[in-house]
Amino acid sequence: MCGIIGYIGSRGATPLLLEGLKRMEYRGYDSAGVAVMNGSGVETRKAAGKISRLEAALNASPVAGDLGIGHTRWATHGAPNECNAHPHIDCKGNIAVVHNGIIENSGTLKKELIAHGHTFVSETDTEVIAHLIEEAFDGNLEDAVIEALWQIEGTYGIAVVSSKDRNKIVAARKGSPLLIGLGDGEYYVASDVSAILAQTREVVYLDDGDVAVLTREGYTVLNQRAQQLERRVSKIDWDLDQIERGGFDHFMLKEIFEQPATVENCMRGRLLRDEGTSKLGGLNMTDEELLKFDNILITACGTSWHSALIGEHMLESLARIPVEVEYASELRYRNPIVTDKTLCIVISQSGETADTLAAMREAKARGARTYGIVNVVGSTIARESDGGIYVHAGPEIGVASTKAFTSQVIALLLFTLKLARLRNLSMVDGKEIIEEMLALPAKIQSILDRAGEVEIIAEEFRNAQNFLYLGRGYSFPTALEGALKLKEISYIHAEGYPAAEMKHGPIALIDENMPVLFITPHDAVFDKVVSNVQEVKARGGRVIAITTRDEEVLHGKLDYEFRIPETKDMLTPVLASVPLQLLAYYIAVKRGANVDQPRNLAKSVTVE
Repeated sequence: MCGIIGYIGSRGATPLLLEGLKRMEYRGYDSAGVAVMNGSGVETRKAAGKISRLEAALNASPVAGDLGIGHTRWATHGAPNECNAHPHIDCKGNIAVVHNGIIENSGTLKKELIAHGHTFVSETDTEVIAHLIEEAFDGNLEDAVIEALWQIEGTYGIAVVSSKDRNKIVAARKGSPLLIGLGDGEYYVASDVSAILAQTREVVYLDDGDVAVLTREGYTVLNQRAQQLERRVSKIDWDLDQIERGGFDHFMLKEIFEQPATVENCMRGRLLRDEGTSKLGGLNMTDEELLKFDNILITACGTSWHSALIGEHMLESLARIPVEVEYASELRYRNPIVTDKTLCIVISQSGETADTLAAMREAKARGARTYGIVNVVGSTIARESDGGIYVHAGPEIGVASTKAFTSQVIALLLFTLKLARLRNLSMVDGKEIIEEMLALPAKIQSILDRAGEVEIIAEEFRNAQNFLYLGRGYSFPTALEGALKLKEISYIHAEGYPAAEMKHGPIALIDENMPVLFITPHDAVFDKVVSNVQEVKARGGRVIAITTRDEEVLHGKLDYEFRIPETKDMLTPVLASVPLQLLAYYIAVKRGANVDQPRNLAKSVTVE
């Protein structure tokens, strides 16, 4: 969701800004722009739509300079058009600002600035920042930025340049990720490490309240009282080829096919096979401390919320501890029962999801210990939580999460295994679970080897208008996730439901035009799901089933069947989600949808 890139050095800024913007296309955006110091002043180029349109505008009217900032915008205030695209400038054209986040008091500030003679040209909240800095400017850009920030309420990641203080970029963050990239005589600012990965592997992550000043000689991090701060330099261990398609038609397909490796990466070094338990170095608490919790609260959004539901089932079944799963966006506005006996697990692929981060902070304020499950090293949730586990899925570029979801489920099981063995799970049972976990990569690969079977099903249902996904037990959250994947990238209306709840409403929708996908592994609730399959067939519905064995009771009741390997019940979601991901992918491709950048969606949701 929105992307920021900035460069100061001795090379031409414009190509580097464009490259950085292209690397962040996966985040979701609807317009783009750059501001470059061209020798005499700040010059901007902006375009609605894809970065290719901005590139065309730059080719038609080039702008050169060795300092600049760029932005991809995901509209919040004002329509996605050229006027509302970033960067935004002040009245005199001396100051340019790019911004991620939302300025909540922009309306009030705008009225005050207009009263002082300022003229606004856009509908955005961001333009307020440029005018506030103009109002405060007295020769030093960082001082003016700091003074402006004191007046702002809301969230922001910003980068600012000025022709009146021309040899620096000033950046600041509050609630929206931002980092500095360190080069040889050149420096970068970005909202996403992928934007600068081709240029440097050394970064400094900014914390909320930080203000960074970048010059060709170096960088300084200040607080909002202009006091200098120390920030650690981190090394990025991702390879450039991890953020490129590598011969696949889309990032999403590449990431689906990476899952044997990413699941293995999440488990590597964390399983104690002989003891039937797991080792979690990032937990940052003793076994005695872990046993003192009375309950667990898991909070997340979207796909991560679905993994949380699976984690709830695991923890209550194996560790026998009460667990509640909450949408992060709802938790922060309730009055949840959270005490110092509560462990709050927060799940976010990016580690920057605004609602999840706010929910974690609320839980911490109420005395809970917090445990983060994230994919992005150095992310805000990773740095602010009391402990946690990186899922090690590598960069996930496709907006619709695939490999991060399956790795989150594994991370939750690793934690469950640790807690359950401390509480009540036998070593024998723990060992059995570990053996099945270790077999997962090969089983996932066996599903991927038969992807063509899923594509045949996709061809049959490419023109469907509605889909119903049904499952029970562990398969219910899997159904929710399968339905979400389909609606995200193919724009087909899809609902996930507990199979037994179908009778309480959704059964009214079933006819010969309604495909119903059942997740029916041979598990503890298999016989109950068979009854639900029969109810759908009796009403003329078309049934697709994800099964684990040849089931005589299903003969003649299925229109299409895809079989996955058998495994432990709690691991079935990892295997069952793979054909569901493939089905969504192939249907979307056949409908001509933009798989990696679905409309209206963003990869990292850093606003409410």
